[in-house]
Amino acid sequence: MAKARSEMIAETRAKLVAAARHAFGTVGYANASMDDFTAGAGLTRGALYHHFGDKKGLLQAVIQQIDAEMTARLHKVSAKAPTRWQAFVDECVAYIEMAVEPEIQRILFRDGTAVLGDISQWPSTNGCIQALADALRQLQTDGEIGADIDIDVTARLINGASAHAALWIANSDDPQATSKRAVEGFRTLLERLKT
Repeated sequence: MAKARSEMIAETRAKLVAAARHAFGTVGYANASMDDFTAGAGLTRGALYHHFGDKKGLLQAVIQQIDAEMTARLHKVSAKAPTRWQAFVDECVAYIEMAVEPEIQRILFRDGTAVLGDISQWPSTNGCIQALADALRQLQTDGEIGADIDIDVTARLINGASAHAALWIANSDDPQATSKRAVEGFRTLLERLKT
């Protein structure tokens, strides 16, 4: 039985994203050849151009995939916490700690920002800020954080601080040591929110 067109499109896109993710993760965006990852996927440059426009569009698709995986991992981390406050802290810290993982470090926090620009302007950032604001609002309702805290401002500041910490870690000469310092400082910062 012949595959449906939508199934073939999804399969082609998945092959290109997988091949590009491997190339970007191992040799980096600048050194990844479009011919290498299209050949690795058994496809042509035409397929890449048709589905993603160019190499930059393919990088965006790879970042979206990694971002979705990171979000799923963060939800698992927060689901294990004994309290809503601890879930919030654990999720924020886990995001920062992911910056030591070689694939995330290279694709998101090095090449992603070099090619796509300021991480605060990426399409996914607004969703992150909204999720932080929702969590903070619930913590405020629970009485865990002060009633006088401006939720929208605080969500943006936490998002910016965690993104900057991740960038700092990813571009550090010693990511493990930098991560340890960043996590300690970030935990202290979050504790200041508590009532």
